[in-house]
Amino acid sequence: MDPGTIIGVGTGTTIFYFIEALGTIKNLIYGAVSSSNSSTVLLKKHGIEVFDLKNFSSLAIYVDSADEINNHMQMIKGGGGALTREKIIASMSKKFVCIIDKSKKVDVLGTFPLPIEIIPMALSYIFREMIKIGGTPKYRKNVITDNGNIIIDVYNLCIKDPISMEKKINSLPGVVTVGLFASRSADIVLIGTQKGIRTINKKENR
Repeated sequence: MDPGTIIGVGTGTTIFYFIEALGTIKNLIYGAVSSSNSSTVLLKKHGIEVFDLKNFSSLAIYVDSADEINNHMQMIKGGGGALTREKIIASMSKKFVCIIDKSKKVDVLGTFPLPIEIIPMALSYIFREMIKIGGTPKYRKNVITDNGNIIIDVYNLCIKDPISMEKKINSLPGVVTVGLFASRSADIVLIGTQKGIRTINKKENR
């Protein structure tokens, strides 16, 4: 990471630890772009300036975690409800670094329920469409996203073709975004193990 870099920062428990660590080297970075209000609050608490993504055409690096990740470095994200902003920042970043513990690594995505951010009026329609593809959708109660929308979580999916499913669900009217990060997968995965950090690079993983 070059001095003066603006870092894209994700959301969630793992990333909150990352933000704390980032605060110890904040003099080496210019600032951050945040994927959620909660991350923004924590970044500012550690004295890191937060910039608006609309002022940038791209970012050098984005750091986030995942709820599940497969061998192709494709992920399910959105357990923390910030999937849309996370996907936007990931798509605009030249390098996507994903930090996980080994329990998040799976052969096939779908054990973790798939989050979908939708506009409220589309709830019954999206429920029916998810049932058609074999899922069991549940409304995430008492959750409004930072964008003012709602989230459903789809259980009992076996996602063997994440890219195809991502495109299919994203094409449904009323869907803001689905928590499949398949078309834009991670470039580097850092896995915390009892023996230390294991690094997987996308080029080496092919």
